Amino acid sequence: MFEDVPIYRRLVAERGDIPAQVRGEAERIRKDLQQVMRPRQDSYPTARRAGEPAGPAVLPPR
Repeated sequence: MFEDVPIYRRLVAERGDIPAQVRGEAERIRKDLQQVMRPRQDSYPTARRAGEPAGPAVLPPR
């Protein structure tokens, strides 16, 4: 985008291509978040039907 602007080329030479680094890091974070935010099949309990028992009660140890 700014490759033809002399000051941009000088800044890239001195400091590195910061916008490209930021884009790469943003893409990496987006991929990480996609994996973390993906709903797991076993993370949500299945809903009971009306009238179904709740299952065994878990009592605290004595």
